[in-house]
Amino acid sequence: MSDIVRSLSTSGLAPKKQIQTWSDALTDLCGQFDVDPLEGTSLEGRINYTTVSQLKLCQIEASQHRIAHTVSSTKLSEHPYVKILFQTYGISHFEQAGRRMDIMPGDCLAYDVSCPHTIVSPSLTRHEVVIVPKELLHERGFRTAKMLPCKLSARNGTGRIAYDFVHTAFDEANRLSPYNAIGVADSLIDLLLLPLREADTMFDRVGPEAMYIRAQAFIREHLRDPELCIDQISAALGCTKRYLHMLFSDKGMTVSDYIWRARLLHCRQELETQHGKTITDVAFSWGFSSSSHFSRVFRKHFGVVPSAIHKAHAVDPSLDAS
Repeated sequence: MSDIVRSLSTSGLAPKKQIQTWSDALTDLCGQFDVDPLEGTSLEGRINYTTVSQLKLCQIEASQHRIAHTVSSTKLSEHPYVKILFQTYGISHFEQAGRRMDIMPGDCLAYDVSCPHTIVSPSLTRHEVVIVPKELLHERGFRTAKMLPCKLSARNGTGRIAYDFVHTAFDEANRLSPYNAIGVADSLIDLLLLPLREADTMFDRVGPEAMYIRAQAFIREHLRDPELCIDQISAALGCTKRYLHMLFSDKGMTVSDYIWRARLLHCRQELETQHGKTITDVAFSWGFSSSSHFSRVFRKHFGVVPSAIHKAHAVDPSLDAS
């Protein structure tokens, strides 16, 4: 089964303890924050949270307060997350990188957690949040290095579809097997990226960046196919092999490198979660045709043989063998 839903509440705690508890909870989720209840005598807050593969899903309710993530509180590289927040009740005032936004019910806010920002909620607010590791966005070609905060609508279109999926994923998280959780997380990231890419004015819909995204999507859809190759990809996308080579070389890799790296990542996830499968079963299911070749490239990529991962997690699934 996937992770259970956990809950935290500041109800009944002394005011100072409420602030510390809320600050600790936020730190555990995505970063260090200064918390101020404003003119309130207490901070009544509740968080329900769970994980779906590498994503953190949260439902948060809090009385009036202000949170601030400052330059001095952390290094920019310490919290490599993008937060996608769906406001469901109340109004919040967000500020980051000189941008000020009023976030109301039906709005979606996406921003880089590691960059300094403040959120002021003058009264009770509720929102649902997805915390996404940046590396998962980078794998899909979305650029976060210069990401500016972005307000989108979750009332209709792709934003509404993404929100409905987030809400359902949270409700069903504890019923997902580890294998299905990986698939749900992949689908959720792709859905969340749709409104983000629509809002990204730097995204070129017809240029090389768009073609690179399409190539990545085709590869992910056919990753288990042992016959997957650059000829198949170029034919499906209607471009030359030379053009494909150029797209991936601009990212510092070859097409083949990208395919095998993606396969290895999925293999490791299954070795850590699918304890009933043999190493050979996992390798062959992701397009490898030789156990020895799989073990060799796995060790070269991760610095450890697949049997070590398999044995460690068979004994104790919570053990982190990385």
